[in-house]
This record gives sequence, C-alpha cells and structure tokens, in this order.
Amino acid sequence: MATELTVQSEKAFQKLKLVFCLAPWDSQVQRCPPKYSNTQQPHIFTNPKAKASKRTKRWYKDVGLGFKTPKSAIEGTYIDKKCPFTGTVSIRGRILTGTVVSTKMHRTIIIRRDYLHYIPKYNRYEKRHKNLAAHVSPAFRVQEGDIVTVGQCRPLSKTVRFNVVKVASAKGKAKAFTKF
Repeated sequence: MATELTVQSEKAFQKLKLVFCLAPWDSQVQRCPPKYSNTQQPHIFTNPKAKASKRTKRWYKDVGLGFKTPKSAIEGTYIDKKCPFTGTVSIRGRILTGTVVSTKMHRTIIIRRDYLHYIPKYNRYEKRHKNLAAHVSPAFRVQEGDIVTVGQCRPLSKTVRFNVVKVASAKGKAKAFTKF
C-alpha cells in the first residue's frame, strides 16, 4: 500500500501546473509547482546567517487527551497546516471512533460510525450508520477497514470538522456493521 500511495501522490504531483521560479541563492531557473514553491513550517525561524546543522529544525506539539505524537510526525518532512501534531489545529470537543470507508480524497477520509436506534413500538433496535469526513495527517498511513479515532476541531472545510489522532489497523470489511 505504501508504494501505491507514493505512486498516487507522484501522479498528483505531476498533474500540477508547473511554473518557473528563481531560487534566491541560485541564478538557475528551476521548475516548481506553485503549491510547493515555498513550503516551510511557519513556527521555525530560518536564519540565513546561521551555520548549517545536520539536524533540521522541526516543530511539533502534543495534542493532549492521552494521544501520543507519532514518530512520523516528529521525524517527517511533510508540511500540513491542518495536522493536529505539526499544524495550527487544536483538538477540542468530541472524540469519536469509526471505520475507514474511503481514502479517495487528498488527506481526507470518510469514516463510518455504526449505532443502534431503538423503536419503542416494536421494542427492538434497528441498525443505522452515519458517514463522517475527517482530515488525515500525512503522519498516518490509513487503509480502508482501519479503525480510527478522530477528535473535533475547528471547521477545516465545508464538510470536515474532525482530525484523525489515532489509527488502529484492523482486518475485515469496511462496510460490515460493527458496534464501535
């Protein structure tokens, strides 16, 4: 899956419109996509006069609520302003668990939450489900069928109000009904 993901992201990178930009330290003209022309973490001060160190500076935080920051977020090189570990998003409010149904969107997944609804007339329960869109950080490798824990955050887009904070790999169907 990891190779498929890298191939998919490489194809998406190739589809971007390329522009020519001039590097300030170089007189050469190089091609770089507009979205990734100057990607850096806003919290890091890049001092041009400082000596080059072997270790690059990386800013990350602890989201709290008992969730640990993944190693891939600490040691990674990705830039994601909507990531709860390396971005400016705070987790507050509800903490929900669900099963991943779709990973087709860029850094966004669809989670299925199953529950039982009581019908008093028949004294029985019926199965119901809700789909929920959540932002997934590049620190996580998520596949369909995985069980994820999401935390509520500020609205990130029209439909996304949750952020993935923990992933538990699970085997089984994505659309099978499971209570939690």
